[in-house]
Amino acid sequence: MTARLDFHGCYTAIVTPFTADGSAVDLARLEEGVRRQAAGGVTGIVPCGTTGESPTLSEEEHARVVETAVRVGRAARLQVVAGAGSNSTAHAVHLQKLAFQLGADAGLQVTPYYNKPSQEGIYRHFMAIADSCDLPVMLYNIPGRAGVAIAPETVERLSRHPNIQAIKEATGSMDSASEIRQRCGIALLSGDDSLTPSFAAVGARGVVSVVSNLVPARVAELCRLLAGNDFRAALEVHMALLPLSKGLLSIDVNPVPVKCALAALGLDTGAVRLPLAAANAAAAQRIRELVAGAGICAHASVPAGASR
Repeated sequence: MTARLDFHGCYTAIVTPFTADGSAVDLARLEEGVRRQAAGGVTGIVPCGTTGESPTLSEEEHARVVETAVRVGRAARLQVVAGAGSNSTAHAVHLQKLAFQLGADAGLQVTPYYNKPSQEGIYRHFMAIADSCDLPVMLYNIPGRAGVAIAPETVERLSRHPNIQAIKEATGSMDSASEIRQRCGIALLSGDDSLTPSFAAVGARGVVSVVSNLVPARVAELCRLLAGNDFRAALEVHMALLPLSKGLLSIDVNPVPVKCALAALGLDTGAVRLPLAAANAAAAQRIRELVAGAGICAHASVPAGASR
């Protein structure tokens, strides 16, 4: 039987570094990024998610990114939740088994996108994945990209499977988050940086974060403060990051802004891959302003000895 994983705190939806022209994955830069996250005190990393541009990765690239994340992350005592979703159930099963074989701690499984299944179809999809191997599943509820949501009653049904242990709730709905928490004990994680404290108030245990690519220590501290019910101190951290948290998901499509922000900090992660395009001049300037407004200094978060 699959062991229960202690899902809590900050999980960084880590970007996939590419070369300057986007033609190849920069695995050395990925290793640096994973070590940066560990130095910042996050609980875990999520490679090959939306922020990691998973739709543009080849099967071989996907495997190498997960392998690298597991190898470096495990040595640094990070949990690794590998993106493994697909709108093809057979392919999602394949990727879940691959994550298991590569040593990930869990698989992130997104709602099937584009084909818009019924709630029964969604239920059967995730159950097939959960039955496929002894690896914990983190559901990923993001109707803005998938076109359908996992209804709270479906989450309740799914939570009865011992392998389905957590949900990244990116609906932006406090009602949905509240009802999930009311219905079952699945580990609830915010899928939006701007809602982390709000979700904590209804029982969420942490966040799968984009902004922690830039400031892992701050987001990890926010989660610790919330877990300790120190809401006054947590609010200070949250408010200081709020404009940046919102901007990274609104100025352009994720992960265009966060890759632009990383470059502004001297942490260039290469191009975004088509069909995504780099931020235009006006957007890039706005992103730089938000980074400066959050008090993030260029090069400040690079671990000692890391190459550039």
